[in-house]
Amino acid sequence: MDLVLVWFIAIAILWTGYFVLEGFDFGVGVLLPSVGRNDTGRRVMINAIGPVWDGNEVWLITAGGAMFAAFPAWYASLFSGLYLFLLLILLALIVRGVAFEYRGKGDTDRWRAWWDRAIIVGSAVPAALWGVIFANIVRGVGMDADHTVTSGMADLLNPYALLGGVTTLSLFTLHGAVFLTLKTQGAVRGRARRAATRSAAVALPATTAFLLWTQAAHGKPWTLPLVVLACVSLFASVLLAMRRREGWSFTATAVTVLALSVALFGALFPNVLPSTTDPAHSLTVHNAASARYTLTVMSWVGVVFLPVVLAYQAWSYWVFRKRVTPQQVDPGSEDTTDHDPTAGKGTATT
Repeated sequence: MDLVLVWFIAIAILWTGYFVLEGFDFGVGVLLPSVGRNDTGRRVMINAIGPVWDGNEVWLITAGGAMFAAFPAWYASLFSGLYLFLLLILLALIVRGVAFEYRGKGDTDRWRAWWDRAIIVGSAVPAALWGVIFANIVRGVGMDADHTVTSGMADLLNPYALLGGVTTLSLFTLHGAVFLTLKTQGAVRGRARRAATRSAAVALPATTAFLLWTQAAHGKPWTLPLVVLACVSLFASVLLAMRRREGWSFTATAVTVLALSVALFGALFPNVLPSTTDPAHSLTVHNAASARYTLTVMSWVGVVFLPVVLAYQAWSYWVFRKRVTPQQVDPGSEDTTDHDPTAGKGTATT
């Protein structure tokens, strides 16, 4: 068995799972000021992702750890060359996590407003920068024979990477809006439905353009069906959201994120970090990989523990599957705006 290929696929799966699950978390945070117009609405939004957001970040930790162990040269070059972007993401995630925990510790509007801003920034920054980073990974960076990245900030902020940032930010925002229509009730649900339509006005053209550019410049014949699938499912998600088929709409946005991620990793393979200076300097799955013994040990650890983690996360999503209502976070609230005719239903439906 080619363990190098197995671990490249495993890392692609881990990153894909992270983008699908954490993507709607980021979207909810970005939409906090527009969909949650008062404290009750914002508490409904935060409670909708409260039981799962920290578990979703486990995918990021696992993906980073797998890259470090299976492809140390890839990890080293990536973090040395894109350290500023990655540092900003790390700081944003720290601030975001602290904000979720501390927002409810104070009783003043000013206290909550500052933590709300931290949630918004801590969600928007990673949502945009992950697109910039992965666009640069697929496109390639300047790299010498020692695999030291020589690209400056002007090179990294190229048009393709910037389009990637707009794509992930708008797509995750749409993903989060659809998630809120599935998981909330009342005024938040109505505003989230309208937010989905507005965010789709950016996500549809940006995602389509980015996917077509990726396919034309870096794609392979077998990645073309993934590009088509992503575009079709994205368009379908908007139509389904307008028809109030929230479950199917969320599934469609998840398929879009999944197909986009797999298409990027497919376009990247067999490289893990191409060199725009000289193709001979590129990092590939083989010259960046660890020894076979390391990959073997990692494989046995993954076989034992990965099913346990997946089962636990699936169980947590099942336990917290019901919609969040304003009355749950504030028993004295009267949610009379944006009347929803399905408000009496207690669970998320398709």
